Amino acid sequence: MKPVVLLIGKLPNVIGNVAEQLDHLPIQWLGAHDQPEVVRQLETEPRIECVIMGAGLDDQTRGDLIGIIAALRPDVCIHLKDRSSGPEGLVPFVERVVQMQVLAPRQSTVAAV
Repeated sequence: MKPVVLLIGKLPNVIGNVAEQLDHLPIQWLGAHDQPEVVRQLETEPRIECVIMGAGLDDQTRGDLIGIIAALRPDVCIHLKDRSSGPEGLVPFVERVVQMQVLAPRQSTVAAV
């Protein structure tokens, strides 16, 4: 079963584009672009392993979402993209986080067996 990653961004099409560009990774991508959708995804998908939030959301919204995610799923790491790398930095950021946070630990576990 593929690990699940929740992508949160300001615009739904941006999240879809990220997942499309990274479809070579063995990840099941979920997307959310507002608070109700984030809550729904967290409550209905227990296999979410990490959350990655884009930089397009304002600071207040990002802070609110961090609080909600931490309260609903204290087992999940939350990663925030920087703003300085711009929109073109989102795909490389997501790929780095997923490789290090989600895929590398799985490969270590498989290698140890």
